Amino acid sequence: MNLFRSEEHARNWSSFEPASADGIMPVADWARIFSGPLFRDRLDPGYLSRSGAGRAAFMQALADLGKTSDFWRPG
Repeated sequence: MNLFRSEEHARNWSSFEPASADGIMPVADWARIFSGPLFRDRLDPGYLSRSGAGRAAFMQALADLGKTSDFWRPG
C-alpha cells in the first residue's frame, strides 16, 4: 500500500483495482481516520476490552468522510 500518491498516479498504476477506488483520499482524511482510539490507544492496558468502542469511532470517522461503501466494511 502506498498512501502518498496522487489519485491520477494511483488510477494509472498497472495493478489498479477499480473496486478499491473508494480508498483513494487525501492524506488529511487518512490522518483523521488513523488518529482515532482504535489506532492511538493500541499500547494502553485494557486495549482489547475497549477495542469495540475504538472500532465504532473508526467506523464513525469513515461515515463522517462519506466512506460507507463495501470497500470499508470489515470482512
